[in-house]
Amino acid sequence: MFRVRRERFLPPAGPKPAVGARIVWGDVRMSVQAGMSESLWRWLAKMGWREVHYRPDRRRYREVPHAFVTRLIDASPDERERILEAAIANAAVRTQPPRGIRLPTLPGPRNGA
Repeated sequence: MFRVRRERFLPPAGPKPAVGARIVWGDVRMSVQAGMSESLWRWLAKMGWREVHYRPDRRRYREVPHAFVTRLIDASPDERERILEAAIANAAVRTQPPRGIRLPTLPGPRNGA
């Protein structure tokens, strides 16, 4: 109301997200892939990961590479923390043009020129 910022609390963890959903932790985001177990989701939720439920989400995230998500799914519970740390360390900001802005296209080869 008076532009006084309040610290937001972490919402409660919900059920395991569907395949293709995005989950976030701070400024890091990953896509849920097939094979994510209920126990892996509970472990990630306990670590603070939450599903993004609102659109459009305009915040900028660092994306975890899909290969690391697959390695995390295939990992034993003892290896999860090490793999998640490596995944976060390898997360990078995806660059894409803002919606509604079209990039110029290069002219293709011309016949007879």
